[in-house]
Amino acid sequence: MTDRPDAAAPGRIRDPHAFIAGLPKAELHVHHVGSASPRIVSELAARHPDSKVPSDPEALADYFTFTDFAHFIEVYLSVVDLIRTPEDVRLLTFEVARELARQQVRYAELTITPFSSTRRGIDERGFMEAIEDARKAAETEFGTVLRWCFDIPGEAGLESAEETVRMATDDRLRPEGLVSFGLGGPEIGVPRPQFKPYFDRAVAAGLRSVPHAGETTGPETVWDALHELGAERIGHGTSSARDPKLLQHLAERRIPLEVCPTSNIATRAVTTLDEHPLREFVRAGVLVTIGSDDPPMFGTDLNNEFAVAARLLELDERGLADLAKNAVEASFLDAAGKTRLAAEIDTYTTSWLAS
Repeated sequence: MTDRPDAAAPGRIRDPHAFIAGLPKAELHVHHVGSASPRIVSELAARHPDSKVPSDPEALADYFTFTDFAHFIEVYLSVVDLIRTPEDVRLLTFEVARELARQQVRYAELTITPFSSTRRGIDERGFMEAIEDARKAAETEFGTVLRWCFDIPGEAGLESAEETVRMATDDRLRPEGLVSFGLGGPEIGVPRPQFKPYFDRAVAAGLRSVPHAGETTGPETVWDALHELGAERIGHGTSSARDPKLLQHLAERRIPLEVCPTSNIATRAVTTLDEHPLREFVRAGVLVTIGSDDPPMFGTDLNNEFAVAARLLELDERGLADLAKNAVEASFLDAAGKTRLAAEIDTYTTSWLAS
């Protein structure tokens, strides 16, 4: 995509929301539990009435209003507590795929935190079988290809790191769809270097490194993720804009940032959308992808995030198509799959412009 947002011709799109709604996409930054729709959360809350999560879908909007990132983590974990059986896991995973398919997402790397479920009593093998069964069924029914990123919940400490890398590298447990290894949760008080041995083991087992960094802390956290964890993509990386040398490094090495604008506002990582550093990333030549993070919790979806990016970057249809192809390039999809999806994006865009 162009590195000059003002080079696009704003206002050329007849109906940006319609164009975005039909645009084939890849989604690289979306969380498993965080993608539970109000309908699914309310159904799970009704299954487990001892939870403090409201079972009324309308009440969830207030429940999902966050004061800061710490409050978001607290609420997020309360939803995690609703996932108690392999049947819950399967239901959630399949319904997340249904929602992705509705938005024309052809390929998604879904971030899953198995430790948060297995520590609550779900059998490890049952968990893996549930996500794999849902993945295969979703590909058959919706045509959406799912792959997994297993991430360490940083707030749970090194025990969670050990258990996550064990589940990710044990051939008796490792699911077929697993492609990458990540690190999520709070960054403040959770330094990245302590997780190096676990990332080293995951990478040695063939997984790709995709930690969150620089969302609520400074650019030094992004540097740590690059130097200590061997990051191939950075989740968020919001504070990278404060460090010109870091932006140059990301641009020259073609290391993508997974940018989730609405999420950053909801968690107070960024004050307003107009202050979001997305434009600075693009001007610096950084490869950016657009993600939805925890969409129902933030009142958004991937289509809306593309609309936000279109406004911030003043993109026309071809600019939006290029943005969609950024995610294809940054994905861990095989070469043939990347070629097919990029071609589908081009075909759709050409047809739209000719109509």
